[in-house]
Amino acid sequence: MGKEPEAFLPLSQATYYILLSLREVRHGYAIMQDVEEVSKGEVTMGPGTLYGALSKLEKQKVVEKAQVQDDDRRKYYQLTELGKEVLQLEYKRLKSLVENSSEIIQQMEGN
Repeated sequence: MGKEPEAFLPLSQATYYILLSLREVRHGYAIMQDVEEVSKGEVTMGPGTLYGALSKLEKQKVVEKAQVQDDDRRKYYQLTELGKEVLQLEYKRLKSLVENSSEIIQQMEGN
């Protein structure tokens, strides 16, 4: 039996953005570009970091290689059903953190 989606949480910032990038099938370089764009430059990663993370996520069955007709040279990746669940759970976890603490942080800033 595989891991429950909750067992993967919390995700690192880089892993969260990698999974978010895989909202569509992408190859490694496109993932790196998308992560930088979506994170507004907060997260940049080199090939070693990216492919290390993808390898780990693939072993955990969170992502899988995708078949793309036109390109034999590049490796393409996509989210598995487990990966989609993990991403959605992490989003809800982060959203809850912000919502639950928002009023307190605003009060602290006002002082």
